[in-house]
Amino acid sequence: MQSYELRQKFLGFFEKHGHKIVPSSSLLPTDPSVLFTTAGMQQFKPYYTGEADAMADFGSLNTVSIQKSMRTSDIDEVGDDTHDTFFEMLGNFSFGGYWKKEAIEYAHEFITKIVGLEISYVTVFKGSDVVPKDKESKEIWKSLGISDVREEGMEDVFWGPTGSNGPCGPTTEIYCKNANGKDVEIWNIVFNEFFCDGSREQLLEGIAKFTPLGKKGIDTGMGLERLAMIAQKTSNIFDTDLFSPIMRTIPDVELRIKRIIADHFRSSVFLISDGVLPSNKDQGYILRRLLRRAMTYAKINGFPKEGPADLIHAIIDVYKAQYRELDSNRMKIIDMVYEEREKFGATVEKGLKELEKMQKIDAKNAFFLYQTFGVPFDIIKELRAKDLNQGAFEDELKKHQELSRTASAGMFKGGLADHDPKTIKLHTAHHLLLAVLGELFGKTVKQKGSNINQERLRIDFSFDRKLTDEEKKKIEARVNEKIQEGLLVVKREMPKEEAEKIGAEMEFGVKYGNTVLVYFIEDKKGNVFSKEFCGGPHVSNTSELGKFKIMKEEAVSAGVRRIKATLE
Repeated sequence: MQSYELRQKFLGFFEKHGHKIVPSSSLLPTDPSVLFTTAGMQQFKPYYTGEADAMADFGSLNTVSIQKSMRTSDIDEVGDDTHDTFFEMLGNFSFGGYWKKEAIEYAHEFITKIVGLEISYVTVFKGSDVVPKDKESKEIWKSLGISDVREEGMEDVFWGPTGSNGPCGPTTEIYCKNANGKDVEIWNIVFNEFFCDGSREQLLEGIAKFTPLGKKGIDTGMGLERLAMIAQKTSNIFDTDLFSPIMRTIPDVELRIKRIIADHFRSSVFLISDGVLPSNKDQGYILRRLLRRAMTYAKINGFPKEGPADLIHAIIDVYKAQYRELDSNRMKIIDMVYEEREKFGATVEKGLKELEKMQKIDAKNAFFLYQTFGVPFDIIKELRAKDLNQGAFEDELKKHQELSRTASAGMFKGGLADHDPKTIKLHTAHHLLLAVLGELFGKTVKQKGSNINQERLRIDFSFDRKLTDEEKKKIEARVNEKIQEGLLVVKREMPKEEAEKIGAEMEFGVKYGNTVLVYFIEDKKGNVFSKEFCGGPHVSNTSELGKFKIMKEEAVSAGVRRIKATLE
């Protein structure tokens, strides 16, 4: 069964059972505590906690999605039979619509009847000091004829939360055999019944607290790549139809290296398409690490000098029917990869020679090679220092970033990439845009994220539907009207309490002290159009901005939209 059939059958099965199909959200989440979307449930977090209403937004308490996901915690495992960094997660979700019996029965029916696979065994939660044993799930599986039901603990079959806090609960996992007869976990069904006030790490350390959720919820995740491996009777994910066309474009080298190159370029293609740029921080750092690791392997193994265009085309061709944005961003992706290759290629050869000369490779030397020549940590470790510690290297990186931050004296807040005059103008336009959105659609519109560079501004905001063309024109017209009015941009310092009282918009994800800066955009009589908590910088008058133009409007996740705009 081909991957496109698996997608169609999964969505069709759950739609038939009363689930609303919801599109994938971006790989860039609105939750500032995580770098990437790592699971299908992330865009639905507010529905589990009661902050959002599923019936109002979806017309159903149950949803189904195929979510673009990214995890780099197992990057060292990439190259084996089952690990990858980018993957598609098939998931069905319920926010009080059904519970364990229905969730397990749906999964059993889909696996055994729709896809025609045999379940090898399942796992259930064995219980802990604070959460009882999951006897109910065990009995449901037994009633369906699954005799091998294994009990496991908190580390293996208790999922969540994502980020710094959130819904969590015990899980039941489904295992099937691949072509080699090896048992592989393919589906994880989470019974969200608690809210955890800490992170996953704090939960495992026993320092986080649980409170029962107002509504119990179902959150499931099944990796398409692993499902395809079982359904297509292959021994690894790289022989499935999702990877084999990509693998064919890579010259014959050691199999593990070939798989790493295929995986890392595939992840990079999706990240660039979703708006990530290579850099030395956050998501951009991960993208740069993936690209440079793959490029270094390609260089060491004598890949053709013309570069990875064929590989990128193959990746996009595999996925363009499902993710049309890849095809429309094809040349942008290729250009970005080649630009990074040019930056990297000029120095990496020197770096590899420097690596050969070094007598001792510790975290400091490894960071020097990375910072000076761009040699990836993974390559240094593999070629010269098998025992090199990732944590120590990351500590060196953090020290460097802290020094840079100190030197910048608190610059680049509010999602600004730099303090170029073009970026500053777009920052002020961002304030006007947020005020216009609130004016047109009401004060329930809140900023959920922002990113501003010299080319464009990006704002994520709470809104439950696509904007019409007419609405986009109104937004543009209103912003441009305010630009032409030549409004003053004024910075005032005041107590936080007073700023809150006057209704100043808060910057998303920022914690404030007792005294804050608020930027007002107002006319000469003091009539205020916009007021926001903000560290600046801004232009002094809106007449300096030029013409505002919306480039793109799209969904980020359930209930969150994104606008990209520029100044002409």
